[in-house]
Amino acid sequence: MIALAMFNNKGGVGKTTLTCNIASYLAKKENKRVLVVDCDPQCNATQLIMGESYAAELYFSDSAAGTTTTISDILRPIEDGDSTISDSIIPIKSSDNRFGVDLIPGHPSFSIIEDRLGAAWHDLTGGDIGGIRKTNWNTFLKEKIKHNYDYVLYDLGPSLGSINRSVLIGCDKFMTPMGTDIFSILGIRNISTWLESWVDRYEIGLELSERNSSGNLNRFNIDKNLPITKGYVGYTIQQYITKSKGGVRRPTQAYEDIIKNVPTEVENSLSKYLSLGMNNTNLQLGDVPHLYSLIPLAQSVSAPLFELKSSDGIVGSQGKQKEQYEIILGGICSNLINNITLGL
Repeated sequence: MIALAMFNNKGGVGKTTLTCNIASYLAKKENKRVLVVDCDPQCNATQLIMGESYAAELYFSDSAAGTTTTISDILRPIEDGDSTISDSIIPIKSSDNRFGVDLIPGHPSFSIIEDRLGAAWHDLTGGDIGGIRKTNWNTFLKEKIKHNYDYVLYDLGPSLGSINRSVLIGCDKFMTPMGTDIFSILGIRNISTWLESWVDRYEIGLELSERNSSGNLNRFNIDKNLPITKGYVGYTIQQYITKSKGGVRRPTQAYEDIIKNVPTEVENSLSKYLSLGMNNTNLQLGDVPHLYSLIPLAQSVSAPLFELKSSDGIVGSQGKQKEQYEIILGGICSNLINNITLGL
């Protein structure tokens, strides 16, 4: 099983849409067992996959309690002061949504756990095994579900806080969806600085713990090596809207300049974290087209973009856009799988 985080410090780059559609493509076209874990307190992946009506029922009705476990439910023991996660993990089943994936829903209250995880991180840096265990909640989640799935995709918010740090600690790989704007590039630089700032402290904390109580890390199945330090598998670029002149669409120079700079910026910032077997020539996974009205349509019917139908409201040129998107998404998924399997 591969645990993959979809992450950029810049919001508004189409990350959730891409995450859910990649997950669906892997499930439907590659016949993989896929789980999506919504770790963004805004719960956009949950709403996209299940629809707003389901979300309202899940978050505001007592009748939904016990039928599925949200990410907040899974971390409830840590919120209550324990050092481990819930034994009960009940995802929404793939048969209950059009994306064909299992889903651990997000929850707005997930942001409340930030303080607990921040305190746990402070304890970890001093070698405390309790802090190490709490920070490794995703490592434990991955262990519990590893026989059920081929891929687990985590949808993360854009913050550089303790939630996303703890998610990445439990992931094998990560990729960065980007937009054609300067802030996406700055987001990549921020990720690099952020990773560098805490990876060393994490490893030192584990060394201190082992020095103080030899064998504790093995007893609690804590890996001394962080997979994500050799887990970067590439990026995508969300295409911009070209301007028309005389009925002909023309590229905008400012955007073209940004696109030209992206490979160098990514190499400078994240090449040190490249997945094993990769080099800088296969970092770009593909360009994501601007899909205009297809996005709100897909959101309204809770369906993957490549499976929208005329009964969903597809009209005119939208059909061609959908077909083109499926081809492009297939290329992105193929490149992603290749980069992941290089190091296995």
